[in-house]
Amino acid sequence: MDKIDNRKRWLAFVVLCLGVLMIVLDTTIVNVALPAIKQDLGFSNASLAWVVNAYLLTFGGFLLLGGRLGDIFGRRKLFLSGLALFTLASLACGLSDSQLVLVTARVIQGIGGSIVSAVGLGLMMNMFTEPAERAKAMGFYGFVAAGGGSVGVLLGGTLTGLLDWHWIFFVNIPIGIAVFALGTFLLPSGRDESASRHIDIAGAVTVTGALMLAIYAIVNGNTAGWASMQTIGLLAGSATLIILFIRVESRTKSPLVPLTLFKLRNLRTANLIGVLWAAAMFAWFFLSALYLQLVLGYSSLQVGLAFLPATMLMAIFSLGISARLVMLFGIRKPLAVGLFLAAIGLLLFATAPLSGNFLYNVLPSMILLGLGAGMAFNPMLLAAMSEVEPHESGLASGIVNTSFMMGGALGLAILASIASIQTSALLASGVAALAALNSGYHVAFLAGAVFAALGATLGAVVLSKNIKTAHDRPHMGH
Repeated sequence: MDKIDNRKRWLAFVVLCLGVLMIVLDTTIVNVALPAIKQDLGFSNASLAWVVNAYLLTFGGFLLLGGRLGDIFGRRKLFLSGLALFTLASLACGLSDSQLVLVTARVIQGIGGSIVSAVGLGLMMNMFTEPAERAKAMGFYGFVAAGGGSVGVLLGGTLTGLLDWHWIFFVNIPIGIAVFALGTFLLPSGRDESASRHIDIAGAVTVTGALMLAIYAIVNGNTAGWASMQTIGLLAGSATLIILFIRVESRTKSPLVPLTLFKLRNLRTANLIGVLWAAAMFAWFFLSALYLQLVLGYSSLQVGLAFLPATMLMAIFSLGISARLVMLFGIRKPLAVGLFLAAIGLLLFATAPLSGNFLYNVLPSMILLGLGAGMAFNPMLLAAMSEVEPHESGLASGIVNTSFMMGGALGLAILASIASIQTSALLASGVAALAALNSGYHVAFLAGAVFAALGATLGAVVLSKNIKTAHDRPHMGH
C-alpha cells in the first residue's frame, strides 16, 4: 500500500474516532447538567431520569440492527446517516424548551448514536487487517470509547458552568458537520458483496423489542422495585422475545444474527468480559463522581479535573503502549492484568474515608483504573473481533457494543441498588447521613471490584491461547 493510501486510511480513522467520541461524550456530558435541566424545564426527580434513559433505551435497542444494516447497505452510507440523525437531534435537544421536545430528541439521538457506534467499529476492522496496525488502531479506539466518558464529565461541567446546559448539545453540531463532510470523502464504502441484502424483519423486531424491554426494566428497577410486577413483567417479556428471536434466527435463510457466531469461543468470552468490565467501569465513573461531589463536596469542574490522571494514562496507553503489549504478550495477559489493576483501584475506592484527601484517597485509585482501562480495552475488542469473517464485522461490533451497553446499565442499576440498601439500613440504625451515604458507596465499589476480578479471571483462563493478535488469515490481508 502506498503512502498516500495509508495516510488517507489513517485520516479516515481519525474521522471515525471523532464521530464515535461525539457519541461517547453524550453518555456522560448530560449527567453533570441534569440539575440545571431539571430547574429550567421543571422536571420532577422521576421524570428527569428520562433525559438519560430515553437515550440509553434506543441506543442499546438499535445496536444490533444498526451493525447488520451497515453490513448490508454499506457502512459509510449508514455511518453518515446515523451521524446526520444524531447531529440534527442534538440541535433539537439544544433548542428544546419543553420536557416532551427534549425527551423525544434524546430518543432520536439514541438511534443515531447506536448506528454510528455499531458501524464505526465494523468499518475500522475492515480498514486495518494487518495485526500490528489493527492493534494500534484499536488502542486509539479504546481510548476514545473508554476515555471519552471522563472527557464528557469535564466538558459538561465547564459548559454548564460557563454558559448553560443548552451548550452541551450545541457542541455536537460543528463536530457533526465536520465529521460528515470529511467522512463523505475519506471513508471507504465498506459494503461486502457476499452479504445478503435480505433484512430479517422478524429478527430485528424481536431483538430490538427484547433489548428495549430489558433496558427499561433495568433503568427503572430501583424506582419501581426489583420484585415489583412491572420489573418482573418487563424482564419476562424480554426473555420471551429473546426465545422467539432465537427460534426466528434458527429458521430464516438470512438471519440478523447468525447463531453460528456464538460458537466462536473468543466472541462469547469477550462479550461476557465486556458485560463485567462495563459494570465495573460504570461503577467507577458514576459512583466515584458521586463520592467526590456529595461526600467530598467537589464542584462539577473539580470532578472533571479529578478524572484527568486516569484519562491521561488511557491516552498514553492508547498511543502505542497497548498495541505493543498485545504484540509482545498476546491478548490474554494485558487483558487479565488490566482488569486486575482496575479491581484493585475499585477496592481502594471502597476504603475512601469521609474526609478523603485527593492525593491519598483518590489519585492512587484513578491511576490504577486509568492503567487498567488503558491495558484491557484494546485486547478485549481484539478478542471479540478476532475470529469473525469480514462481512460480519459490523454485526459482531454491534454485539460487542450491546454487551457493553447492557453490562453498564445492569451494573449501574445493581450497584446503585446495593448502595441505596446499605445507606437506608445505616440511616435506620441511627448512623449520620453522610457516613451512611459513604458506606453505601463502599459496598457498591466492592461489588464493582468483584465484577472486574471476574472479568480478569475469564480473560486469563477461558480466552483462546493461540491468538496472539487479531487474526491474520490469508483472506483478510491486502
